[in-house]
Amino acid sequence: MSVDGILNVLKPAGKTSFDVVSLVRRWSGERRVGHAGTLDPDATGVLVVCLGQAVRIVEYLMGAGKTYQADIELGVTTDTYDAAGKVVASCDPSAVTEGQVRRVLDAFHGTIRQVPPMHSAIHHKGKRLYELARKGVEVEREPRRVEILRLELLAWRPPLVTIEVDCSGGTYVRSLAQDIGTALGCGAHLRDLVRLKCEPFHIDDALSLEVLEEAFRCGDWRGHLHSMDEVLLEWPAAILDQESDALVRKGADVDLHFAGDAGLVGSHCRAYSADGHFLAVLAKTHTGPWHPEKVFRTPCCEAGQEPPPCCSG
Repeated sequence: MSVDGILNVLKPAGKTSFDVVSLVRRWSGERRVGHAGTLDPDATGVLVVCLGQAVRIVEYLMGAGKTYQADIELGVTTDTYDAAGKVVASCDPSAVTEGQVRRVLDAFHGTIRQVPPMHSAIHHKGKRLYELARKGVEVEREPRRVEILRLELLAWRPPLVTIEVDCSGGTYVRSLAQDIGTALGCGAHLRDLVRLKCEPFHIDDALSLEVLEEAFRCGDWRGHLHSMDEVLLEWPAAILDQESDALVRKGADVDLHFAGDAGLVGSHCRAYSADGHFLAVLAKTHTGPWHPEKVFRTPCCEAGQEPPPCCSG
């Protein structure tokens, strides 16, 4: 029987995000396991790991807001924009003042355009950028729009700058560190990174690998699972009647009515069966109805009954 849910894992330094996924896959016996947002090997903090059908909602989690605490070292620039890379330039940052740092940080508030680092998992013509970078190949990257909602200076210990940042999904804190160093005229790289939050999960509630392994060993790990719909609670919800339920299970559009902005094209809602089970993610169409974007298996399918066509994915 498939195990569907989400784990809030505290990723340690020295392991890749895929390493953590592989461990959870082995411990749980669940074949379908994935994560919602890569953390670099040396970074620590919240890694959202999805199991079973929850893997199908990863795309909705990738854009979730995130909070990071970062140490930025001024005066040293690396090819990866972090401490794992090769030093490509150095400069004496002793002339940089705290006031200058605060002014530069203020300039990065709001919507900014950010160039992803070459050492990243972004695809370019079928290859990951980091695969090209390892071969010494550098390609032009399109700047991306990201949102810096809060950028706070926590500590000024020259040449180290400690910041805390609330940002949109897709933000590279390594690139932010690089850009801050460029703006200060001395160069910089990301020395240390902790992901404090990946909405709605917080580091205070994250499970270390040691705790998680013990929970799997004792057989009580399911108590740490978060339900799939828990991460979508900001969306409007609809409890479907029998007719709409049957239509959604077949992949057919249904008419729903919500107050406020929930009817905008491109918005999503959660759909539940009459007995309260999370049934589907629906998306508003241009023509008016709501389309089943994701339909999930329900207990009737798990009990051995013939699943509806859309519940087999």
